[in-house]
Amino acid sequence: MGKVTDWAFHPLELKSAIILKCLRQPLFPLAESSLSVTKKRCYELLNLTSRSFAAVIKELHPELRDVIMIFYLVLRALDTIEDDMTLDTKLKMNLLREFDQKLDLQEWSFDGNGPDEKDRAVLVDFNYILYEYHALKPEYQKVIKEVTKEMGNGMADYIIDENFNLNGVETIKDYDKYCHYVAGLVGVGLTQLIVIAGFAPKSLYEDEKDAELPLYESMGLFLQKTNIIRDYSEDLDDGRSFWPKEIWSKYSSTKLSSFREPDQTQKGVECINDLVLNALGHVEDVLKYLSCIHEQSTFQFCAIPQVMAIATLALVFNNPKVLHGNVKIRKGTTCYLILHSRTLSGCVNIFEYYLRDIRKRLPVSDPNYLKINIQAAKIDKLIETMYPDDNLPKGLKPLDTELYSKVKERTKYDEAMEPIQTSEESKFFSIFLALLVVVVLPLLS
Repeated sequence: MGKVTDWAFHPLELKSAIILKCLRQPLFPLAESSLSVTKKRCYELLNLTSRSFAAVIKELHPELRDVIMIFYLVLRALDTIEDDMTLDTKLKMNLLREFDQKLDLQEWSFDGNGPDEKDRAVLVDFNYILYEYHALKPEYQKVIKEVTKEMGNGMADYIIDENFNLNGVETIKDYDKYCHYVAGLVGVGLTQLIVIAGFAPKSLYEDEKDAELPLYESMGLFLQKTNIIRDYSEDLDDGRSFWPKEIWSKYSSTKLSSFREPDQTQKGVECINDLVLNALGHVEDVLKYLSCIHEQSTFQFCAIPQVMAIATLALVFNNPKVLHGNVKIRKGTTCYLILHSRTLSGCVNIFEYYLRDIRKRLPVSDPNYLKINIQAAKIDKLIETMYPDDNLPKGLKPLDTELYSKVKERTKYDEAMEPIQTSEESKFFSIFLALLVVVVLPLLS
């Protein structure tokens, strides 16, 4: 009954769910019946690890679909080793530091994970992954192997970092470094793969790799920081902490877990808002990055996690529930976000909506009231630069900046999506009217 009531109060989300599940057609549907035995098993493993992520990967352009599927599974295997607390530390360290070398082998698998380890099947059946990895183009293999090496060594470093294991993340610099190893590196690898496929300009990687904070790094950091804020309670229950002490110590003189105490709730909420401010610092880079992606299915693959993140960030903002449990956006909201993030302008509208929501709920008494408003204004200013035509007096031409040129190029692909979205809307309303006639006419007769 609760779900029915929820849909009733959110009709736009119900509409989005119906369109997404019944009317939307994937750009590149995966013909699973024609897959080889090894590739079919790899996609089965992908489904086992993450059904939602698997769904997006399966709809990718054929040039990148198998590449990103294998990339994801290799990193999932690495993550499964790192997460398993039943493994001997020395064995775990060796596996993490040498995991990239396993990719040179024709056959290798590992069945030493604990029986309750969620994704142990990825390692048990790693032979299938190796077979498909070696079937990829050499340039794709090279990227996957390089990222695996750096991530594996980064994970191993944290295992032997006594200060990290004892005190958690200390500084904001440490926070960014940790997020780099667990998420930023994924952005590094994905960007290289997208560029190699020809779905984004080479400059997206080549011009960014020497920057202090590359655009693709911000893509990963924005996602990871949002998850870290949301997972406060769950992480504490697991004996871990990832909120940086440099931030949380401004609100507690004792320990991070003190925010769970009833008299410390307000301080805990203020700390959440400070962390949200830190995460918002990546939004401008996220929007710039998305403006560079040309191929449509790849754009959707990149955009969906980012709009989910800004929605989650708005949900955790100023929310005391974060201190005592996990909060999640509604499934209907997820459907809405997936449908409306298929264009750059749609993504921008989503970011603007949730930024307005954050500012609307920002208490004047919050210690970061001014800073959060300033950061939101910076994002607004960037959006004005992306779409200056919306704000200029009639007859005036916008400055032809590099970002404006990229947005204009991306707009061509957005315009190609408009007839598809219009068709989906028309089909929905046709079905809705037909149902209305079937239900209402008998009542009137």
